[in-house]
Amino acid sequence: MKKENHSLVSVFIFQGFSSFHEHKLTLFAVFLTLYIFTLAGNVIIVGIISIDHHLHTPMYFFLSMLSGSETVYTLVIIPRMLFNLIGQSQPISLAGCATQMFFFITLAINNCFLLTAMGYDRYVAICNPLRYSVIMSKRVCMQLVWGACSIGLIVAMIQVSAVFRLPFCTTKVPHFFCDIRPVMKLSCIDTTVNEILTRIISVLVILIPMGLVFISYILIISTILKIASAEGRKKAFATCASHITVVIVHYGCASIAYLKPKSENTRDQDQLIAVTYTVITPLLNPVVYSLRNKEVKDALCRAIGQKL
Repeated sequence: MKKENHSLVSVFIFQGFSSFHEHKLTLFAVFLTLYIFTLAGNVIIVGIISIDHHLHTPMYFFLSMLSGSETVYTLVIIPRMLFNLIGQSQPISLAGCATQMFFFITLAINNCFLLTAMGYDRYVAICNPLRYSVIMSKRVCMQLVWGACSIGLIVAMIQVSAVFRLPFCTTKVPHFFCDIRPVMKLSCIDTTVNEILTRIISVLVILIPMGLVFISYILIISTILKIASAEGRKKAFATCASHITVVIVHYGCASIAYLKPKSENTRDQDQLIAVTYTVITPLLNPVVYSLRNKEVKDALCRAIGQKL
């Protein structure tokens, strides 16, 4: 299409789940239930960590930051998705779409690097326990959180500015939120440069933190295997179980969504993957850490006991 024929697009309309029109109420009920559990679980984790002094450690500081980030992450996407499921899809302005994309990218990348910081914390705790309190000082923890957030902000500014410099010819977004690739598909011009930029950024912000976590766990496992007692090995593995579970699902979903070939999946498959990392993964964090982590369960029992 020639540039002079580009129509002026000022709003977008989401086409999310249009192929599941007959099941929209069912989807709404399921997603709303999951969203309530996600909000409640993450808010409880942040609250319990802040009030229970037994959990005032670097590991739980990072967990509270991750839960807070996941809470805002879901607020950016899910309420509008739920609203569009029960009514006519409401248009979103270009500025609104850019804002949603900005916060989505910032928080998604922030979560990736927070998980890396948590892996580093487990590495220091198990491989260098005598110097743990010195290495993982409050200042270092704050710097790691600030670094994770800063990387997210910088990447989001680069990615959003690159996408919204494109001219758009159609208003219908084949997705339920302003994700990068579905919005780029609306452009009137060739987006190869943007695709390359997105692929480079995806590799850097997914594979680098994933690689760092992988290296941390190689060192952790080699240290645990040197522990003489079976009970000691079991206890050391238990401190990592919750984190490694969340890491596998989080990085797995991110890799499938952003590192796969461009035309590998259908639109419905892409939306299913997106549901996994926007609805399911944020719920996994409080579920795993509340069901599998003895210290969090004990803190919840103490809090409930005090209330009663």
